Amino acid sequence: MVITVASVLAIIKKIIDISIVWLMFYIILKSIRNSVKLTLLFKGVIIIIVLKIVSDIFGFTTVNLLLEYIIMYGPLALIIIFQPEIRNILEQLGRNQLLGRHKVLTVDEREHLVYEIVQAMDYLRKNKIGALIVIERDISLGNYIDKAKKIYADLSSDLLGAIFYEGNPLHDGGVIIQGNRITCAGAIFPTSSSQKINKRLGTRHRAALGIAEETDAISLVVSEETGRLSIAIKGELFYNLSLDDIRMMLIDELKPKVASEYEEELEEEEIYEEDN
Repeated sequence: MVITVASVLAIIKKIIDISIVWLMFYIILKSIRNSVKLTLLFKGVIIIIVLKIVSDIFGFTTVNLLLEYIIMYGPLALIIIFQPEIRNILEQLGRNQLLGRHKVLTVDEREHLVYEIVQAMDYLRKNKIGALIVIERDISLGNYIDKAKKIYADLSSDLLGAIFYEGNPLHDGGVIIQGNRITCAGAIFPTSSSQKINKRLGTRHRAALGIAEETDAISLVVSEETGRLSIAIKGELFYNLSLDDIRMMLIDELKPKVASEYEEELEEEEIYEEDN
């Protein structure tokens, strides 16, 4: 077999073509995983596909007809209903997410980040000062940063306390932390419409859950009325936590993914050795 330049170029084109397709699937699946709403949408599509296959096999005429209408008009309805989520995915593609835009913190920096946040929350809860602190992770919060008051200051518990002090004009909004720096204050986030959240909880808690539903950010809340602490992660709100709970959850969530996977492998090996 004679290898020519044309054949080599053809192979390279096919490799690039397949790589782009896989990259697109990776971005879509990553976006679905980081959004509670898109995860539910994905599950719904899978259920419809399974029902269609089952109805075809068993010849369910009425079910088949209904599913055909859903498949025909469903995509248009989904585009309208999930327009904000689709827009967010497209905006993320326009940013440098694939290149790891945000700083990866060292162990000392992560410990300092957790320490300062916990110290600030301790001060805020004792004085019953309401606060909303959001830590950016893989998904950019650039849209919310653009509309907020820019700060770009080193993180400290004293600065967080000053921002949320009642006399400060920025105390009503949220603070966004990128890496180990406070990027902005007075940020406004979408409020969650989840029925699971306690009706007695206010706008801060709903905003914390709202941004945790749409992104992979970590949201921390101090109640102005009770001084109770809460944290929203991956579309779930954990209410009335202790400082130790907050500390441990932050340490766990801020671990690099590679390190977390390595630790899980070590734990599995230890369990296997103990069993044998």
